[in-house]
Amino acid sequence: MVVEKTVELARSIGLKTLVILSLSSMLGSGIFLLPAFAQEVVGPGMWFAFLLAGSVVIASAFSKAELASAMPQSGGFYVYAERTYGHLVGTISGLGLFASFMLKSAFALVGFAAYMKVITDHYGIEDINSNAIAMVLLAFILLVNLTGVKAIKKVQIPIVTGAMAMVVVLCIMALASGDMDFGRPVEDFNPVSIQMGTAAALVFVAYSGAIKVGAIGGEVMDPETNLPRGMIQSLVIATLLYATVAYIMVATMDPGWHMVDGHAVENPITVFAQSVAGTAVVLIASLVAIIAMASMALAGVLSSSRFIYAMAKDGVLPASLGELNERYKTPHWPILLTGLLMAVSIYSFDVHVIAELASGFILMVFIVLNLTVVVLRRAGPKHEWNPPYRSPLYPLPQIYGTIAGMFMLVLMGKKALFGGAGAIVLGLIAWYAYGRKNVQPRDGPTPLSTFLGRDSTVSEESE
Repeated sequence: MVVEKTVELARSIGLKTLVILSLSSMLGSGIFLLPAFAQEVVGPGMWFAFLLAGSVVIASAFSKAELASAMPQSGGFYVYAERTYGHLVGTISGLGLFASFMLKSAFALVGFAAYMKVITDHYGIEDINSNAIAMVLLAFILLVNLTGVKAIKKVQIPIVTGAMAMVVVLCIMALASGDMDFGRPVEDFNPVSIQMGTAAALVFVAYSGAIKVGAIGGEVMDPETNLPRGMIQSLVIATLLYATVAYIMVATMDPGWHMVDGHAVENPITVFAQSVAGTAVVLIASLVAIIAMASMALAGVLSSSRFIYAMAKDGVLPASLGELNERYKTPHWPILLTGLLMAVSIYSFDVHVIAELASGFILMVFIVLNLTVVVLRRAGPKHEWNPPYRSPLYPLPQIYGTIAGMFMLVLMGKKALFGGAGAIVLGLIAWYAYGRKNVQPRDGPTPLSTFLGRDSTVSEESE
């Protein structure tokens, strides 16, 4: 989650809690929604797509850890981008992050509707519009965010933990059944194919929670040590869990499990449960998935709306977006804007497109993360850079994360590239129409200016 930047924040989050928070924001979409889409692209070897995507994220996490240890306050990547590149790039990055979390929340609502349909069909409730179901839940989520029911945030971790426990139980039941074909996941397996890279890019959205940890840096105890450890540990756990569960799913279910009526299934855990258990377990698994998807969407609205709020408080977006509701002390306009754009996304885009756009935005953020470390390390004495944690094997992780990220971004196709271009255009419009007239000018050159060899201060108002 993204919290308002204030000096009163208490540092109360330890390493274990940090790892759990990071995992709770990652574990969900990777298993509950994406496996069928990945198998549609690359076939039974889709489990390796999670490992490939995870390797890029872990490499980039070294960069994120270095930045977070040096700037351990709330705001995360938006703060790193603004300090390194200036307000213009900060604006573009902030809006890109907003778009990625907003789209992931919309993606969760699509999954919610798919699992809800399993239950309504079982009880003979027909003619239920899935988009209508998603809109009802969205209205409830917006109400909760607007009224600021703090107790809801406290149940995020147990909900997601319970959901993943359900998945683990299904995996154990599959292993105990004796009906698995362990060779199926490696049939016609090609780990370096174009299709594998495309599938890895598609599932990249499952790792977006790695970005959120830096956003709560102002509340972490001993952040210089715990932030790097928490990020790396949670990413390793998530990557191995994703790949293991995906492997077991492919080995357990029939080869064509992922397609129904020519479309990839949007409720893979239901199909998994049907293959290893009876109706009761299927309904329980679907109910757990419903709760998990609702929880993810709720947290996503909270996070994405705070990016808009923080940018408005910095002066790069209209001041009204930085206002708090007098009664509930919540940023009502950013919350409503987030909900409106989520509704438009659900009705305008296919679920596959939503996943591509969200992954595309996140890939771009990770690419810039790696480049940011390079810029700060080489900015020279004018911008001293001595973080408590330094990325090991520099610059190899940065090179791998950047090149692999660019490669996957291209493989995602025109939709992801158009989405990224759209975020850049939107950021440029926001900056030139409003931001540059309202932010405080910098006193000196940015680290990027120094890195590029520009000795004199370049005013952002003239950019």
